[in-house]
Amino acid sequence: MLGLKTRQTTSHLSWLGRPHRLPIYRRPASLPLPAKNPSRIRIRIRIRYAAAPIFNPTLLPRLRSPDPSIYMMGEAKENDVYEEELLDYEEDDDKAVDGSAAKPTGEVAKKGYVGIHSSGFRDFLLKPELLRAIQDCVQHECIPQAILGMDVICQAKSGMGKTAVFVLSSLQQIDPVAGQVAALVLCHTRELAYQICHEFERFSKYLPEVKVAVFYGGVHIRKHKDLLKNECPHIVVGTPGRILALARDKDLSLKNVRHFILDECDKMLESLDMRRDVQEIFKMTPHDKQVMMFSATLSKEIRPVCKKFMQDPMEIYVDDEAKLTLHGLVQHYIKLSEAEKNRKLNDLLDALDFNQVVIFVKSVSRAAELNKLLCECNFPSICIHSGMAQEERLTRYKNFKEGHKRILVATDLVGRGIDIERVNIVINYDMPDSADTYLHRVGRAGRFGTKGLAITFVSSASDSDVLNQVQERFEVDIKELPEQIDTSTYMPS
Repeated sequence: MLGLKTRQTTSHLSWLGRPHRLPIYRRPASLPLPAKNPSRIRIRIRIRYAAAPIFNPTLLPRLRSPDPSIYMMGEAKENDVYEEELLDYEEDDDKAVDGSAAKPTGEVAKKGYVGIHSSGFRDFLLKPELLRAIQDCVQHECIPQAILGMDVICQAKSGMGKTAVFVLSSLQQIDPVAGQVAALVLCHTRELAYQICHEFERFSKYLPEVKVAVFYGGVHIRKHKDLLKNECPHIVVGTPGRILALARDKDLSLKNVRHFILDECDKMLESLDMRRDVQEIFKMTPHDKQVMMFSATLSKEIRPVCKKFMQDPMEIYVDDEAKLTLHGLVQHYIKLSEAEKNRKLNDLLDALDFNQVVIFVKSVSRAAELNKLLCECNFPSICIHSGMAQEERLTRYKNFKEGHKRILVATDLVGRGIDIERVNIVINYDMPDSADTYLHRVGRAGRFGTKGLAITFVSSASDSDVLNQVQERFEVDIKELPEQIDTSTYMPS
């Protein structure tokens, strides 16, 4: 087994432009600055509007426009469908070059709201404190409506900035009042809750009066109760079980919540137990509030369930599921027997250049055993699975996110929502059980338009069936891994 050969380079993969020093694994490879003229892919999306006036003057107390009528472009007819274009960026850029954005409003044939296209966050009328904290573009179709207080259902690719939508819109609208929780964010895992809390803290860097806290199981509940009693946060992020327990015990008051947010909403609402918890929490919040839900995968069956929590929501869906896959991600498969997996994984980790790798397996025991094997072979590996104590899981997650470890072996616990910006290779050691799970797994690489590589081991007929489902559903041609693969296809150039 080859050892670790490194040299120091500066990584420019950070979404928010924060440079990190990170050595490229094995082979020296530099990571130059992003291109000045990045290529773009236009994604057709469909936005459905309910039969209600788009403009509501009561939702604009914090906007600084001297003339709110600039947002008034008529009323949308019920079930009218307008097609907009969502720009998908490969690299950092401050300009939107969509031709449709330049068209005068007089050319719009239909009477209805026209999506606000922006040349930057400044056009969203965000607080200057927020503008100082951000350096990149996210979904231009969603943020303008979200900061106006509209209910939103948003489906978009993994790694394209959905978290920033609800973080920015919540911080933009929030009026912090001591002892009152104004925003509640629910997610399905503790790691994701921790990550979202960290994003709120980063974006509120210049809003010191806004306090954020995260609550999840595995931590003694007395610690959380004391925190709520002594320093009640304005924004609460957590898992449904712990939030419900605190609310039932009257330690967490939800009567002043104005923003109710579900991240990876399909995962929470598909599980009946978790859905019951979410519903009970929802009933404890005021009727008059903004509800936002986000996921990369929203089936037609789960969409009506989401809308039961909302009032005339704006719905943003990717029209074609084929466009859910990340365009910068190279995907391959390898046919082999179960007994050949370890040797092949060994060869891949020796041969491939990478920043960080996530290896997915199907069970806790397999994660522990594979991680042990990799460590014995002198690979910088760490594992995360549900069999660990919560504090140990978070410690390992931080170590990997901060670049102290280069290889993560994990179950589907980290398959959704978790954002490790340096990951450029995902290996499915075990085939996922569905096309949706595959999409979420491989979405850990190639995030925010960067390049990435996904390799899937196929060792049985059932594995082949899932692979075929993925190719048919997302209209992607996944080829067998060639003997030689060009590094430039999956490493930033």
